[in-house]
Amino acid sequence: MKMGKQRQGHTVVLDGVRISPISWRQTVDHVMTELDAGRGGLLLTANVDIMYQLSQPESGDLADKANVVVADGMPLVWASHLQGTPLPERVTGADLVWHLSEEAAVQGRRVFLLGAGPGVAERAGAEFVRQNPGLQIVGTDCPPEGFESDEQYMTGLLDRLQAAAPDLVFVALGFPKQERVALQLLEHLPKTWFMGCGGALDMAAGEVPRAHPVLQDIGAEWLHRLFQEPRRLARRYLVDDVPYALRLVSSAAIGRLKRSR
Repeated sequence: MKMGKQRQGHTVVLDGVRISPISWRQTVDHVMTELDAGRGGLLLTANVDIMYQLSQPESGDLADKANVVVADGMPLVWASHLQGTPLPERVTGADLVWHLSEEAAVQGRRVFLLGAGPGVAERAGAEFVRQNPGLQIVGTDCPPEGFESDEQYMTGLLDRLQAAAPDLVFVALGFPKQERVALQLLEHLPKTWFMGCGGALDMAAGEVPRAHPVLQDIGAEWLHRLFQEPRRLARRYLVDDVPYALRLVSSAAIGRLKRSR
């Protein structure tokens, strides 16, 4: 399912990835408008780590399969400005789970939470409801490791989702698994919107504290996460992501200089 003419306006291309130049408010409005029209889709929030993985052959197809891609990372916003095609703001999955939940409560939409650790989705759902009275959390699922290759489990999960009939599914399995699972489920739930949200449910449940807003604004939220989980994230962030971010920003600036000559 491709976005085609349903995409909001033009797109900004960074390292071959087409990113919608829309704010969080426009993102929420677009999803709700598509739901009104009976159309589902996949919303991909691309941060630097995801952009790096999208540049690799094994994951490079996922951006094209998503209906909407938004910039979940300040280096992407900086690069867009440097190349002369500015993105309006950073649009994070950690924020969108709250914004979408708020609008879902207002419009009577149904939300399903898939992924995260045992009990996390339930606690996140309770917090979403506490802050958005009337929100309908119609189900949660904490799948075991390797479930995506278990045909019986996937069939049962699909049955549960179809019975719950959600409008929105937040998928907290980490990139790229969450997007691949979402695309598989979307084939059978074409009127549902899926969003991969990584650790957003852990944050919403209070399992993991989010970085201070100042760190978020200066593009250093990754440092906060690195200090939280150095063993898991050190190589990924320092060896892969930081050099990639520097290349992304510098190539954007160099490209604009070449065009101006």
